[in-house]
Amino acid sequence: MGAGAAGRAGGNGATAGVNLLGLRSHNTALVLDLLRTAGAEGISRLELAERTGLTPQAVSKITARLRADGLAADAGRRASTGGKPRTVLRLVPEAGHAVGVHLDRDELRAVLVDLDGTVVGERTAPLDLGAGAEAVLTRVAGAVEGLWGERGGKPRGAPAEPGRPVEPGAPGAPGAPRGGAAVGGRRRLSPLGVGIALPGPLDHARGVLHRVTGFPEWDGFPLRDALARRLGVPVVVDKDTNAAALGLAVGGEGGSFAYLHLGTGLGAGLVIGGSVHRGPRTGAGEFGHQVLQLDGPRCGCGDRGCVEALCLDAVARGETSEAARVLGTGAANLVGLLDIDRVLLGGRIVEAAPETFVRGVREVLEARARRTGDTPVPVRIASGGGEEGRRGSGQLVAEGAAQSVLAPLFGRGDG
Repeated sequence: MGAGAAGRAGGNGATAGVNLLGLRSHNTALVLDLLRTAGAEGISRLELAERTGLTPQAVSKITARLRADGLAADAGRRASTGGKPRTVLRLVPEAGHAVGVHLDRDELRAVLVDLDGTVVGERTAPLDLGAGAEAVLTRVAGAVEGLWGERGGKPRGAPAEPGRPVEPGAPGAPGAPRGGAAVGGRRRLSPLGVGIALPGPLDHARGVLHRVTGFPEWDGFPLRDALARRLGVPVVVDKDTNAAALGLAVGGEGGSFAYLHLGTGLGAGLVIGGSVHRGPRTGAGEFGHQVLQLDGPRCGCGDRGCVEALCLDAVARGETSEAARVLGTGAANLVGLLDIDRVLLGGRIVEAAPETFVRGVREVLEARARRTGDTPVPVRIASGGGEEGRRGSGQLVAEGAAQSVLAPLFGRGDG
């Protein structure tokens, strides 16, 4: 292992007492991330060693394991400055898949993505988030198993009967080794997991819901563990706005930004310094429940005059421009608090009038910047939604939920 990799893994450059298994996983993630970034053209082992700080011997061992697992393959040869041509390697995107599910208050959207994050299957269906846990879990399980069935398989270790728990350590159980049966001499990987994104507030670390605005009956429900038992694969649960923000960051949206999602509710996904900011209790981003008007309309959270309630009330009255100004006021507070690089907008209400919302939010931010002498923060529709809306923000959330499963594989932690 090279000194550079040791420093990154140890956190302070010291190697004494370092968990060697953890280092191996970290180093493998570094290599996998570079293979993914290189694309179909591939990357040589020498380049992998140079960019990771690992020794050529360590890179050879890692790439041999990846090839044996079907995660990497030869991508031809490349001329070198001296000696024989170098063999280059590429990631095999179809070697693994993840499912991302967006649970909105009235709709379920699920996508199946490969290791590159390319969508290879999707499903959309109506949903009543207030129908009860059993009905919602059954709908989610049906969508996940349907998507995986379309790829010719099903989650390994999935229970034969709905609701039957998976024994700890069994194939596909949370925390169990990820692998698959050998097919035709090549290992066929099981789905890596399922990411679930839905309105908050919730506990991302434990996968437990809190009082979802408008649906207090979900308070305390262990959604992650309940779905993991039913599906037989690891499950990650996060807020819809965080999932969208993660998807944007993985897709190349750099720096620090806020993704504001106005649909059936209003929330924010915050990316600070390239990482999703959730806070120590994973409750950051409850943007919709900042109070702007003390005597305003009652909000589903119990307060009055929340930015969410004001926005939705204006939309219900057909006053889209007013809703945009209210959203801009909340965004200006956020920009002043966090000094972020840009504001990105999404959600079905924004997508219905993207120019109005971008203009309204921008005007408020520019007025605030003139008063403070700062440079105005750019505002635009998030990629994947609005006029660029080939996918829409619901799809963006679902794909981000899938990325919450893939991110650790490529060394991005949990996003």
